[in-house]
Amino acid sequence: MIHSVRFTCVLDTNVIYPIDIRDLLFWFASYDLFTPKWSKQFFIEWENVMKRKGISEEEIEKRLNKALRAFPDALVDNYEPLVNSLELPDEKDRHVLAAAIKTNANIIITNNLKDFPEAYLASFGLTAKTADDFITDTIDLNNELALEAFRALVLNRTNPNLDEFEILDRFRRNGLIDSANYLHALL
Repeated sequence: MIHSVRFTCVLDTNVIYPIDIRDLLFWFASYDLFTPKWSKQFFIEWENVMKRKGISEEEIEKRLNKALRAFPDALVDNYEPLVNSLELPDEKDRHVLAAAIKTNANIIITNNLKDFPEAYLASFGLTAKTADDFITDTIDLNNELALEAFRALVLNRTNPNLDEFEILDRFRRNGLIDSANYLHALL
């Protein structure tokens, strides 16, 4: 079930940047609403995205290290031998699927569903969901804990310091429309 730490999700890089989606996913994971997993390639892609966005080397290092410290068991090992045997529309996504297979994940969270064909994933016992769909489902299955995690995110947000409704607006601007509306209704 999604409200269990036994529910394992592999995160694609595109749900980690922008920062608002990442923050909500990481807070949900820290409240044991799911267990996050990722590949080594994930960090390379994330670092490259941050460099393209003009983020300083110091800040990049800080963000990467923070994720590793917060979720020390998230890094999937020994997935590389699977990569070349997988067939996806975008070869660059094979590491995501390989990590999901290796860790026996339940879901791949990605905002590029077209790159993860439903029938092919099903052959591995996997599905893919957008961040908005996954977060909405998670809220639906555990309203109280999800709201508690969201409030912790708000209280710990300092740069910039925003209230609940301002953060919900940022979620909406970043594609988390249903998630933001659901959280708003719970407030």
